[in-house]
Amino acid sequence: MTAIGPSYDPNICPEFTKLGVFKDNTAHSTKKYGLRIFHALVPHKYPCKPSNYDADYLAAGKTDPYWQNPKIPAVFENLTAWKCGRNGAIIERSGAVVFKNFKIADNGIAGMEYSIIEAIEEAGHAYIDGGIVVGNSGLNDDDGTLAQVTVWGVIGPRYEWFSIEGTSFYHFESKESGAIGTCSHCFHGASTDSGGRTVTTTGLKFDDATVPRRINWQYPHREIIHDLDGSLTGLGESSWATPYYPHNMAPGC
Repeated sequence: MTAIGPSYDPNICPEFTKLGVFKDNTAHSTKKYGLRIFHALVPHKYPCKPSNYDADYLAAGKTDPYWQNPKIPAVFENLTAWKCGRNGAIIERSGAVVFKNFKIADNGIAGMEYSIIEAIEEAGHAYIDGGIVVGNSGLNDDDGTLAQVTVWGVIGPRYEWFSIEGTSFYHFESKESGAIGTCSHCFHGASTDSGGRTVTTTGLKFDDATVPRRINWQYPHREIIHDLDGSLTGLGESSWATPYYPHNMAPGC
C-alpha cells in the first residue's frame, strides 16, 4: 500500500518500510488494544517492490531465499500492557515482526495475537520471543469481570511459519481460559483461511497451579501445534498437540 491523499508518492509504501525503534512503552486501561498494528507491517529492503521467495537460491546452498528483496525484522520490545478491553497487543498482517519480552496482564480477550503471517514461506521470521502473560492477576478486577470470562494468553495466526518461544504463563483459571489459543479470527465469517495450520513452540513455562488448561482450541478446531522441546505437551522433543488426539499426539491439554 502506498501513501494516499496530498502526501501521495508511489515511492513511499509505509506498510513495507523498516520500523524504527519501539521499546519500553506502556499501555493500560484502553477500551480495546494496548498495541494494535493494522492493517499490516511487512518490512523489506525495497518497500515498494515485491519480496518473492526463491527456493532455487536455497537449493544452491545460499541462505536467504528473499535475497532479491530481503525481509527486515521489526522488533517491538519490552511493551507492558494491562487492563486493555481486548488485547494487550495484536497484529493483523505480519511480516518478520517480533514481539520481544512483553509483559501482559488482565486483558479482556488475549495477551498477544497474530492474525495473518503474510509473504513468508519459512520459519524464523514472525514469532514471540520471551515475555510473561497473566490472564487475571486479581489486582485489577475489582468488579470480578475478568473472573467471569474466557481469556487467552497468546492466540496464534491462521497461517504457517509462526512460533512462540520462551514465554511464561500465569493465572488462566477463569471459565474455559487457556494459555494458548488457535486460529485467530477463524470463527468469523469473513475469515479467508481456517485450515489446519501448524504453529511451533519451544521453551514455554506454565504455572500449573494457576494454568489448568494450557490450550483452549478456538473454533474451528483445526490448528496443529508442534512442540519442539516438550515444554507444552510434556511428551518430549518433537511432540504434537491437536484437538482430536490421533495417534502419538497430545490431547487438547
